[in-house]
Amino acid sequence: MIPETDSLASKQIGVAVIRDDRDLILIDRRLAKGLLGGFWEFPGGKIEGNETVQECIKREVLEEIGIEIAVDSHLITIDHTYSHFRVNLQVYNCRYLSGEARAIECEEIRWVTIEELDNYTFPAANQEIIRALKDMVNSK
Repeated sequence: MIPETDSLASKQIGVAVIRDDRDLILIDRRLAKGLLGGFWEFPGGKIEGNETVQECIKREVLEEIGIEIAVDSHLITIDHTYSHFRVNLQVYNCRYLSGEARAIECEEIRWVTIEELDNYTFPAANQEIIRALKDMVNSK
């Protein structure tokens, strides 16, 4: 039986596609325990009621990875339904500013090229982000 999507919990998520001065992108691997454990993702988290998506992204990246970033342009918005919940991902292009990236609330982090993203296992919703990044590169 297919779940009724209107009754599913929905999460509003701010997502950062962070580039450094070498044009590498920061990804992190989720903790093994918990929802989507062990998958790779672009950093971010739940938008709190009192903050903008840009404030959320800056806060989450600082808490989870320990770096300061600048939130630039909107890349893509994704609505995705998993079996037990829905997510609305507000994805922004971001620039690394300062700090040493470290795995504070994740298993590990990596700086990778857009081409290398295919070597990592991402949740289904993140595949649309990867396609958008590749489309952006191909349109240049």
